[in-house]
Amino acid sequence: MDDEERETIRDRFRELVNMTPAELEKWLETDESRSAGQHADGGESTGHASGRRIVGILRTKKGDLSDDDYAHMRKVDGYIGRHLAQRPSGDVTDTRWRHSLMNWGHDPLK
Repeated sequence: MDDEERETIRDRFRELVNMTPAELEKWLETDESRSAGQHADGGESTGHASGRRIVGILRTKKGDLSDDDYAHMRKVDGYIGRHLAQRPSGDVTDTRWRHSLMNWGHDPLK
């Protein structure tokens, strides 16, 4: 992966992840966050685990980001993009749809 591709991935990630690390950490501590998304074997949901990883990425200096971090940023981009396209009608304030997006660092009400 060259520097230009990394920059494109970082820019898109920063565009979509609109929650600060502190906001995301606080959100991940809530029952709503823990109950959103698909849970494998009754454990942590994929989105919740992703949220924890996103916090780490947001707190990492650009030069210290690994190829795995860039791969996860690309995964975040894909998930948020697909999920936004499925926006339900009406007020989404207290919906699993919004809660799932927030686990991935995007609050659609911001």
